[in-house]
Amino acid sequence: MTTYRSLLAATLALSAFAGLPLAAQAQAPWPAKPITFIVPFAAGSATDQLARALGQSITVDTKQAVVVDNKAGASGMLAAQSVARAAPDGYTVLITTNTTHAANEHLYKKLPYDPVKDFAPVTGLGKGGQVMVVNANSPYKTVADVLAAAKQQPGKLSFGSGSSSSRVAGELFKQMAHVDLLHVPYKSNPLAITDLLGGQIDLMITDTSTGVPQVKAGKLRALGISTAQRSPLLPEVPTIDEAGVKGYDMGYWFAAYVPAGTPAAVVQRLRELLVAGTGSAAAKSFFDASGSVPFTTTPEGLAAFQATETQKWGKVIKAAGIEPE
Repeated sequence: MTTYRSLLAATLALSAFAGLPLAAQAQAPWPAKPITFIVPFAAGSATDQLARALGQSITVDTKQAVVVDNKAGASGMLAAQSVARAAPDGYTVLITTNTTHAANEHLYKKLPYDPVKDFAPVTGLGKGGQVMVVNANSPYKTVADVLAAAKQQPGKLSFGSGSSSSRVAGELFKQMAHVDLLHVPYKSNPLAITDLLGGQIDLMITDTSTGVPQVKAGKLRALGISTAQRSPLLPEVPTIDEAGVKGYDMGYWFAAYVPAGTPAAVVQRLRELLVAGTGSAAAKSFFDASGSVPFTTTPEGLAAFQATETQKWGKVIKAAGIEPE
């Protein structure tokens, strides 16, 4: 009996000792190792630039490296799917936009991820706007000029788009202004800009990062800003709402998500680091250069915002008759 008890005590002691490193590891403060930011777009894109600025801030705050992994392609679906399948430990973070978490479910028949069930929202990161532009030699000098011409000749004026944000912004303009414009699709906004400069299309609503340099170079004319507030990059240009299409507001946004099931304490700590990062010098430089602004939320706030945006995008896409691919 004594031998049995001794063996039992020794076994329990050994088990407890063996478990110590695991317990210590589980209780170690997060982050205890490098973090990976998955970005759905190519290096140099606006989302990539913001992710790198936030990563720098987190590294300074935590002394842990942040690796930015660009998984471009398939309208962000590759990146979203990879994060949805990652371990829910806070070390894989999706830095994304409305493309993956508001538009895609209405633009594609089948997604390899569920934008709600597969993710835990962390925080919004930023918001940006678009700008309606025409060729510098265009006869249209105001949004009112475009509206008048479109009503006189329904279906004749054409607008180009090379992204879901650009396309939906144009469709919303048509719907709210009650005009008929001919849509011309492109693989990217810069390609649409090329045709706008060449006179092949009449106008487009493009992201400020793409459109503003051409405006400042005198090659394009800016008619209106797509968001409810004017752009700091073009403060003299009215919003489309101010220019006559009351209530018009269509921008883009950035946000952070982690895999569903990530511990709440980790989500909260990550949120604190990201919110602090939006105020860093690197992030401020990005926001100033792109004409976007910080936009932070609680996890619950981001979930509610995403739901509203998804409904909004779906309504515009459905009304436009855009068939899911």
